[in-house]
Amino acid sequence: MEKKSSRDRDGEMGGGAAHARPPPPPSRAHPPPPPPRPRIEPIDREKTCPLLLRVFTKIGSHHKPEDFAVRGKEPKDEVQIYTWKDATLRELTDLVKEVAPEARRRNAKLSFAFVYPDKHGRFVLRVVGMTHSSGRRPDDLKALAELNFQIGDYLDVAIM
Repeated sequence: MEKKSSRDRDGEMGGGAAHARPPPPPSRAHPPPPPPRPRIEPIDREKTCPLLLRVFTKIGSHHKPEDFAVRGKEPKDEVQIYTWKDATLRELTDLVKEVAPEARRRNAKLSFAFVYPDKHGRFVLRVVGMTHSSGRRPDDLKALAELNFQIGDYLDVAIM
């Protein structure tokens, strides 16, 4: 007697048991690099009105978000700077060094944070970069606009 093979619906030879192919091995390729940071359009500082940036400095650490909770009772160590959204952290470092002698020390580090109200009205402090008084760092070239600065945000600078 001749034995006939049976084919399943997909045309595969089989004895009734379905055999699934194993999945391909996971790819070992590296993930794509992150997209480059979008560069902001330079601002024509001759034609564009500057914004008022309220800068609060503190030696050793950042202020607490609660320090900004009551309008008119912000920390006393305030410096008001007129600048543009394309200002870099290096430019702001140099301006802070003009008014804060501690920031002029060779080993001084300046940590920058934005302070702003969240959607519930509570103030949030978000660290955005670090510069050194002397020497260049990668954060030096970050501009306020690149860091999602919004007009009305405060800038808190911890001098360490």
